Amino acid sequence: MQKIKMTTPIVELDGDEMTRHIWAWIKEILIEPYVDLKSEYYDLGLVNREKTADKITVDAANAIKKYGVGVKCATITPNAQRVKEYNLSQMWRSPNGTVRAILDGTVFRAPIMVDGITPYIPTWTKPITIARHAYGDIYKDVEGYVARGGKAKLVIEDSDGEREIEIFDYSKTGGVVMGMHNTDKSISSFARSCFNYALDTRQSLWFAAKDTISKTYDHRFKDIFAEIFNAEYKEKFENAGIEYFYTLIDDAVARVIRSEGGMIWACKNYDGDVMSDMVATAFGSLAMMTSVLVSPEGNYEYEAAHGTVTRHYYRFLKGEETSTNPVATIYAWSGGLRKRGQLDGISELCEFADRLEKATVDTIESGLMTGDLAAIYKGKSQATKLNTVDFLKEIAKRLD
Repeated sequence: MQKIKMTTPIVELDGDEMTRHIWAWIKEILIEPYVDLKSEYYDLGLVNREKTADKITVDAANAIKKYGVGVKCATITPNAQRVKEYNLSQMWRSPNGTVRAILDGTVFRAPIMVDGITPYIPTWTKPITIARHAYGDIYKDVEGYVARGGKAKLVIEDSDGEREIEIFDYSKTGGVVMGMHNTDKSISSFARSCFNYALDTRQSLWFAAKDTISKTYDHRFKDIFAEIFNAEYKEKFENAGIEYFYTLIDDAVARVIRSEGGMIWACKNYDGDVMSDMVATAFGSLAMMTSVLVSPEGNYEYEAAHGTVTRHYYRFLKGEETSTNPVATIYAWSGGLRKRGQLDGISELCEFADRLEKATVDTIESGLMTGDLAAIYKGKSQATKLNTVDFLKEIAKRLD
């Protein structure tokens, strides 16, 4: 069988632990037998990030800006325990955070729906896409402890001069304080990415924050979204038959629970972090969640929404069999290859991505799956638990 040719490289960002092995198996079993893979490879494993003083992560993000499409494996964001385990010189920053900051992108996450895996919310018959702002807020915060007798003040210096706002008087007790920020530029990029993605996917867009409490910070998000929508996108949305509206975050939660799904729910950074996990769990599994970072310039980075599956990795190192779900990582590859095909006008590459996803879903719906899915599967076929490699081989049979 003649392999599908590529003309432009896809940027490949390798990762850590169990997902690093799954990454290699997916390429070996599901990609390279069918595609003459052209990739520019960056090893974002923690060992190599230490070796390069994390320059490799910056280089990988800039490569995505150059070529337009990247595919990323799950990576470790080190904590104190990891610094000791890997003998790190410092606690390196999150690779995802670095890439997102450089691309100035928005993360869109949606569940992969399969017959036989029923959402915990029975009315959810369509996927719910979470659009998560990927800059600032608590992820760029500064914080500290204030001893009893102290005061915390917010000092702002700008063209209006210098002004102080007292945050709290700690005269009776010590406590903690935190400062956050965001920028008009990043919020505007977030808004445009959301509006463009809604038009591309023909889905209505909700944006939710808490401007009734945060009358400056959250209200700035609300205002920028409204200004850009009215000036640039209102007519396009009307022509596409979709809508945009703003609502309070607590109201959005209630409306989402009662809905049938099928919308894009745009959230600030922390809200999106929490709500994407809630939506993924309610639909069945974090390992059944697509994730794509979209920049306002039209650069794309596809990844799995979950971590490096450390518990399975330690078992794997002992020689024990593991049944780790690779579906989200498969969809990262299929999403990246499809987008590469779209940008380069290679219809065969797009069709292969479609076939790969269909083969994956068909395998599960036939009753063959990894252990996490077997535990919740209620389809027509009897669920059979497979190890990761055997599951990938079953997908390959359907591709063939």
